[in-house]
Amino acid sequence: MTTSAEAASSASVDEPTTQELVRRVAELQPLLRANAARAETDRRVPDENIEALREAGIFRIMQPRRWGGLETDFTTFMKISEEIGRGDGSTAWVSALMNVCSWLIGLYPEQAQREVWGADPEARACGVVAPTAETRAVDGGQIVSGSWGFASGSAHSSWALLGIPVVDASGQQIDQGLALIPMSDLTLKDTWFVAGLRGTASNTLIAEEVFVPDHRILSVGKALGGEYGTEHKEEALYHSAFVPVLALILVGPQIGMARAALDVVSESLAKHKPISYTFYEDSAAAPTTQLNLAEATQLIDTAHLHAMRAASDVDEWASSLEHMDRITRTRVRMDTGYIARRCREAIDLLVSTAGASTFGEKNPLQRIWRDQETGSRHAVVNPSIAAEIYGRELLGQQDQITALI
Repeated sequence: MTTSAEAASSASVDEPTTQELVRRVAELQPLLRANAARAETDRRVPDENIEALREAGIFRIMQPRRWGGLETDFTTFMKISEEIGRGDGSTAWVSALMNVCSWLIGLYPEQAQREVWGADPEARACGVVAPTAETRAVDGGQIVSGSWGFASGSAHSSWALLGIPVVDASGQQIDQGLALIPMSDLTLKDTWFVAGLRGTASNTLIAEEVFVPDHRILSVGKALGGEYGTEHKEEALYHSAFVPVLALILVGPQIGMARAALDVVSESLAKHKPISYTFYEDSAAAPTTQLNLAEATQLIDTAHLHAMRAASDVDEWASSLEHMDRITRTRVRMDTGYIARRCREAIDLLVSTAGASTFGEKNPLQRIWRDQETGSRHAVVNPSIAAEIYGRELLGQQDQITALI
């Protein structure tokens, strides 16, 4: 007879390492780069990209082993997101959001997880946390109506996690929740007409009088304090801190985009092009080029190091099965904003180094620039807000500016 411990040990031997998963994504770089312009034109990630990532096991990294997933950690998550972003920003953004939604599903009770993965072990989900809906309480759940914008990954998902107010029988709000709803119960409205990350298909989802049972509503109020619905309390990954995770995963793709910009500029400099209206026949020989390239590279390395520290914080606290303390949670928010700012600065230097030709439509650098500029403006990433949150905590201020810590 094979014991459950032996089965788990056997499964772990067969599971790919972080290095192997990153290598698989690196091998997809030519495909992702070749399809990047098409993703932007079509305003959705090509199915070819999604299928390649699926075959590489990338959509399994946050799924519980109980359902055939890899149940890795957030250090692995960030490294993979960064590598995908180096190929295409929209593909990285979509995969990051769908993967974090798999993690979120792992926080729900077993009954909800079974409804998602029992019928389809490879089911994917998109999500919007903002509670832009109306609800009314009925026996066994909530009736939900509303619309949710910016549902990244909705074009490739069969489920959605959507923010709702949770109300009692009198209509009084008693909590905020994340409602797990099949896409078949929702309507998709094409609203994603934007300057950057066009390929993410972050369209609007609409619900009209949809019943959501209680077991498919995750309490955001409890989640903020580290209390989740899953019965499997031994699974360390699903002890990870709620807000630090939801913030941090947004910047992995941005580091990848910055590295992609560095790749494009480095390849251009290798062609020994002159600097117009100067005596430099080879732009690589110019001190300004050398300084900009060095500074941009250092900024990207700095962003990566902060991401690894923050991911390590998340993973170490989760492994302890304890809820991350408040000062560390606010520091991860600070790290997130800092990473986005450093990536933005690096790309700005690289765009300036490359010159006006950057903005030709056939130059991938202009798309990378627009994608990162758009992604770095996500409300949860806002560097100034993150700094204020962290500064208040460092100074022991009792009142914070948000509950999302």
